[in-house]
Amino acid sequence: MSGVDGTYEVTVKSPLGDQKSTLTVKSDGASFTGTNSGAMGSSDISGEVDGNTLTWKQQMTVPMPMTLDMAATVDGDAITGTVGAGAFGSFPLSGSRTA
Repeated sequence: MSGVDGTYEVTVKSPLGDQKSTLTVKSDGASFTGTNSGAMGSSDISGEVDGNTLTWKQQMTVPMPMTLDMAATVDGDAITGTVGAGAFGSFPLSGSRTA
């Protein structure tokens, strides 16, 4: 098990209000797979691992179709990062490992 593996409760501060989700990560060397599920549905995700930083793209369908650029860094049981939403800018992500 890598230092980034686990389940995280995360919150993204967005113009639509706080978006809470559960992020699961299972790494395999320089890549990872998992899910991100919350009020806007569940998405299977996969991306890259660089040290303790995860990067991935995630599709959003509500309120409009868009590809989000996700980046998060794990420090102990804390996770922080940004969600890039194209022309809408980027929004802070934070949370903690629960399992």
